[in-house]
Amino acid sequence: MLLLAVILPDVSGQYSQSLYFMNLPQKNSLNPALRPTNRLYVGLPGVSGVTVNLDNNFLNFSDLFIDGVISDSTLTFLKPGVHLDSFLAGLKDKNSIEPQVAVQLFGLGFSIGKDLWVAFDLTERVEGNFVLPGDLIKLGIKGNEAYTGQSVDLSSLRTDFKYYHEIGVGLSKNITDKLRVGVRGKLLFGVTAGYLDNNDFRLRVNDDYTHTLFADMSFNISGPVNVYMNPDGQLDSLSIDESRFNTTEGIISFLTNTGNPGMGFDAGVEYRITDRISVSAALTDLGFIRWKTDRINLFTKTQFEFNGLTMQDVYNESLDFGELINWTLDSLQTAMYANEASDPFTTYLSPGVTAAASYSLVKAFTFGVLSRTKFIGRQVRESLTVSANMNLGNALSATCSYTAVNHRYDNLGAGIAFRGGWLQLYAIVDNIPVRWTTVNNGNDNFPMPEDWNTLHARVGLNLSFGNKAKDKALN
Repeated sequence: MLLLAVILPDVSGQYSQSLYFMNLPQKNSLNPALRPTNRLYVGLPGVSGVTVNLDNNFLNFSDLFIDGVISDSTLTFLKPGVHLDSFLAGLKDKNSIEPQVAVQLFGLGFSIGKDLWVAFDLTERVEGNFVLPGDLIKLGIKGNEAYTGQSVDLSSLRTDFKYYHEIGVGLSKNITDKLRVGVRGKLLFGVTAGYLDNNDFRLRVNDDYTHTLFADMSFNISGPVNVYMNPDGQLDSLSIDESRFNTTEGIISFLTNTGNPGMGFDAGVEYRITDRISVSAALTDLGFIRWKTDRINLFTKTQFEFNGLTMQDVYNESLDFGELINWTLDSLQTAMYANEASDPFTTYLSPGVTAAASYSLVKAFTFGVLSRTKFIGRQVRESLTVSANMNLGNALSATCSYTAVNHRYDNLGAGIAFRGGWLQLYAIVDNIPVRWTTVNNGNDNFPMPEDWNTLHARVGLNLSFGNKAKDKALN
């Protein structure tokens, strides 16, 4: 688990606070009541929308290096000293990493009549959510001396990842001159997923510094995975079934699997109080996927003891890091069993609630405030954004924003969209690093963000036709 915490931030999608008040077709995904001023837009495969998000509430970019030096030592920032003490002091009870990637394969939006807007999109999504209890990280790094004779509750440990296709169809329309509503239905088709169901996970540190682990959990997998058991019926190993990808037909069959269906729903409203003031709200990503194909269920309900090896043993050179990881994984997997009659399982989207207000100083210039609350399993993520936005029809749209999110209050964002003829190019970043440092790899120096644990970025190219800005319909 500790290895995941260090690797995943380098891997690095759906939500961009800065996009909300820009004149772009993609803002409709944040609130289906919103619409751009153009009459027709077409999104092309892979170029109209690529989104990368990474939320991580405990590990900053600067934690990976000591004194600005990139070293080939194992997990350099975990070396005992002031850097490690500072890292441990900043740990939360629940330390999460949430990577997301979304690629729009096709998009289409068009107006019918005076104010009806129809939107269609096909998007590939990869989403992960990993939660590590703070005590688990501290035990893995510093050892168990501080916990002797105590039981540590690790039931907040969670792993959830999924790759799925999303087909969305949305409608929005003016109900009155001031009120506009929008809805979007989504068909979801899962490709592969993994989900940890943690009913009980406790660790008791005994007086002789050994550990007694109490575990009642299961790990559900849907994907091309082979499971190998030892003669005692315990988990021996897992491997990817590479034979599924030896042919083009096999790859296509895997990617176009419709055996894991799901549904989603978005709804939104926009109300224009005056010509200058408007408010809006949305409820998004209510939905689920039912995983029925390639199911594997690994479970354990057991109690067993193991010794107290930690990262300290690695730095004392009494144990190799690879040996520590292998030993830990071996200890856990020998307590895992496979359920041959695996039942289908369900994963849920992470719903969000959005509330926003805007004030137009002049027609082309707007100040906006946006509150976003996202529910991820048992956790709640809140963010608040204030922004200044310029929209010159759909020829030029730009924004500057400030966001408080993820226990950080120094997130500056910016976005810009140009339209030349029927081409509209845009780029948006919600988290521009404010503080930078220089790191050295032994040969060269180069700049890197100093305190950076959140990334929200979008880039794309739209085909955009017509301009409805002269009409009085809401946009």
